[in-house]
Amino acid sequence: MLASVAVRVTAASRGKVRSLVSVGRRLSTNQPGSPGGTHHPPPGAPAPLPDTEPPAMEQWRPRKDPSGCSVLLFPGQGSQFVGMGRGLLKYPNVKEMFMVAQKILGYDLLALCLEGPEEELMKTVHCQPAVFVTSLAAVERLNHENPTAIETCVAAAGFSVGEFAALVFSGAMNYAEALYAVKVRAEAMQKASELVPSGMLSVIGRPQAQYKHACVQAKEHCASLGIEQPVCSVANYLFPDGRVIAGHQQALDFLQQNSRHLQFMRTKPLPVSGAFHTELMESATEPLREVLRQVEVRRPEINVYSNVDGKRYMNESHVRRQLVKQLVSPVKWEQTLHEIYERTQGKKFPHTYEVGPGKQLGATLQKCNRKAFKDYAHVEVTTYED
Repeated sequence: MLASVAVRVTAASRGKVRSLVSVGRRLSTNQPGSPGGTHHPPPGAPAPLPDTEPPAMEQWRPRKDPSGCSVLLFPGQGSQFVGMGRGLLKYPNVKEMFMVAQKILGYDLLALCLEGPEEELMKTVHCQPAVFVTSLAAVERLNHENPTAIETCVAAAGFSVGEFAALVFSGAMNYAEALYAVKVRAEAMQKASELVPSGMLSVIGRPQAQYKHACVQAKEHCASLGIEQPVCSVANYLFPDGRVIAGHQQALDFLQQNSRHLQFMRTKPLPVSGAFHTELMESATEPLREVLRQVEVRRPEINVYSNVDGKRYMNESHVRRQLVKQLVSPVKWEQTLHEIYERTQGKKFPHTYEVGPGKQLGATLQKCNRKAFKDYAHVEVTTYED
């Protein structure tokens, strides 16, 4: 059963953080192709059916110039750092968001983000909620400094846990309930990662590198060591020739030791606790599935793209299903970027904003689509001179 504190906080905080959630919901009033309408029920009222077909008049809306639209990208685990959020506290709702987080999580998330210690912030159970809240706080900054970027947003995507922030922004999930789901997700992933020695390895390969064949060889090596049902697979598709491979630690050791033979130019272990987005996360799926049954999920009001296949979410059941599947499936980020930015020659690109700590998503966009990257900007989350 959903923790009562999350339910209480959800009800109590609706007024204080309502503008955050409604920022996404207001988008439907001026977006082409948005599935939602302009009416939103008051707190406590039943949500409209998420599968309702868009009104017939939708198809008669004039097409907008893409250069006048925006796309928001939300980072995932690994982007966190001590000090993030310091530059966001003066913006509307941000302090209230961290207060709500403290009640749901049971610890002072703001202090952890601002002061660390780093080893605590790096833990899966802490960094996933930290990145989620800081990213949505960055949306508040963007809304304050450039409201047009929010009003003209036509699409959003998030990397791994960033997908939850994208869904909150889109109006598909409530902030407090989504944070509670992130908490359950992070705890379940941490627990799953402690079952066997495992990890993740960033790989940049030559054009002739065969990633799946390399994983097969690594699993055969593990089998020779007596490891039953070894796991080694691509966990993240980042950009052309850029992958993250995850699995049993012995498999990753094999890949590093044989990197030259496997046509890998560079390998680097990631500072994470387990093999995320592989079948080693199977035990984490049921806790997440259960909590997603209990929270309200609506159809996104702008296009939000799933990590599982790079396609946009269609309805609330699709959201629930894909968020669970994402735990044991590779993050197809490269494919997602192609889906968002693919266009006919000569057609302009939208403005892209990375909202949250780090600039990793901007770096991957640059490698996937240089033309789209020309209109990229990062929303800073630390103190700096304006």
